[in-house]
Amino acid sequence: MVKARSSPDMLLLGSTLVLLVIGVVMVFSASAVLAFREFGDSMYYLKRQALFAGLGVAAMVFTMNTDYWIWKKYAKVALIVCFVLLVAVLVPGIGVVRGGARSWLGIGSFGIQPSEFMKMGMIIFLSKWLSERQGTITLFAKGLMPPLGLVGLAFGMIMLQPDLGTGAVLVGASLLIIYVAGARLLHLSYLGMVGVAGLIGLIIAAPYRLKRITAFLDPWADPLGAGYQSIQSLYAIGPGGLVGLGLGMSRQKYSYLPEPQTDFIFSIIAEELGFIGGTFVLLLFTLLVWRGMRTAITAPDTFGSLLATGIVGMVAVQVVINIGVVIGMFPVTGITLPLISAGGSSLTLMLTSLGVLLNISRYSR
Repeated sequence: MVKARSSPDMLLLGSTLVLLVIGVVMVFSASAVLAFREFGDSMYYLKRQALFAGLGVAAMVFTMNTDYWIWKKYAKVALIVCFVLLVAVLVPGIGVVRGGARSWLGIGSFGIQPSEFMKMGMIIFLSKWLSERQGTITLFAKGLMPPLGLVGLAFGMIMLQPDLGTGAVLVGASLLIIYVAGARLLHLSYLGMVGVAGLIGLIIAAPYRLKRITAFLDPWADPLGAGYQSIQSLYAIGPGGLVGLGLGMSRQKYSYLPEPQTDFIFSIIAEELGFIGGTFVLLLFTLLVWRGMRTAITAPDTFGSLLATGIVGMVAVQVVINIGVVIGMFPVTGITLPLISAGGSSLTLMLTSLGVLLNISRYSR
């Protein structure tokens, strides 16, 4: 018997809102110079961020107050729609190319990324699928391969754009759900070896990915080319010291660091707010992930537990990849920092997903 709905996890809600506020402030600080140069309005990105943050909060309030079982009912339809959108974005004349990837649908500066919808759509579907087939997940062919095949198909379509960062988040969150659902670690290990071989093949097949790997190993070997972003990111983090240069005082945002308001916004945080500011942001993400996993553990049913696990996994994997890239631990992948980076559909959908997580917390045992 499921307990009556109570208040949501306030620590989870509070960490989400504080991160969102920090994001709005830092997007303005990081983008003011760029926005004035490109649009003649230093508040251009701030206005967009505030708009989508408002839409996202409204969506979060809606999903937080909508019983999460309803998503199980529409899981199959949602996944089909997501695949249709992934096909549409690859059609010339329909999909919009930005940053070298055909990953957008929209007009002008407003658009949506179907791959962002696919992340949540896959999480919901896998949670439904695996919660209804708990007895077969330990079987390789009958239990493990069908969901993995679906994830592989989605990943392949995202790679056609190409968008390795979003694809990695999708695969990471999906594998976490599958593992928590009871898949055998031995089976996943074998498939992991195959996945690593495939990843190496993808890297070799695309020269720009190979350049990113070599730049990751030694960015100073090509300081004005493939290693430029990594070097400029480290130049931002280093001078920040303990307390930073002060809010709004970044030097790297003056056309040195590419995408300071999106992929490398944590570099600006470290430069302006220092070690203390960067650590505070990481602690907030740690709090969010901890309360999210607590929600998954105490959820009243398997579907809710797997759904919460997938949402938390999506956030955690994205944070790890973004911060890893910024500090030079991973090759540059072009992925944003959840709730912090400038974004449209990505920010709105992240808040919508966290609203679902908050609703699950309202039924926690």
